[in-house]
Amino acid sequence: MELILASSSPRRRKLLSQAGFVFRVVTPELLEDSSAALGQSAIDRARALALAKARSVAPNFSQALVLGADTLVALGEQVIGKARDRQHARQILTTLSGTTHQVITALALIFTSDGRTLLEHDTTSLTMAQLSAEQIDHYLRTGPWQGKAGAYALQENDSFISNVEGSFSNVVGLPLELFERMLRDLLPARLLSEIKA
Repeated sequence: MELILASSSPRRRKLLSQAGFVFRVVTPELLEDSSAALGQSAIDRARALALAKARSVAPNFSQALVLGADTLVALGEQVIGKARDRQHARQILTTLSGTTHQVITALALIFTSDGRTLLEHDTTSLTMAQLSAEQIDHYLRTGPWQGKAGAYALQENDSFISNVEGSFSNVVGLPLELFERMLRDLLPARLLSEIKA
């Protein structure tokens, strides 16, 4: 049995590797901003997108465990995704500056041999310092804002964040504690040993 990561995220790949999982990456054929999840709550949207990613890959495998994931940032009811460009990143960071916001990652697991599916999510609360326009401009010139929900990467620059409540790996894009619990719920121990070194 194979573990298939239905994601092109290098951060998810790194987290899985560091945790000792053996897996293959298959990029899902899904545009994240084109889903019917638009207009839903942050949690419902993340869950819908994670499931859609897993489902787009699962039919290609008869005996595999497919993992789909989606991470987004929410400020109250406002869903904040990835920045389209530098100006959008500036708007996002200005909006998040001085706030406590949530990072939500949804995980969908599909066991392709019998179709069993688990869908869960984790939420981490982050408090961001009040950022000056100069700090934001400096970060946009030097920091890894591209491709990141909320236009920043906690794992590469934590100077913006004054408090973290919840899973750190969730913020990076894959809540490992939740993932391992889902695996135990879905698979017998003998199959778990096939995907973890």
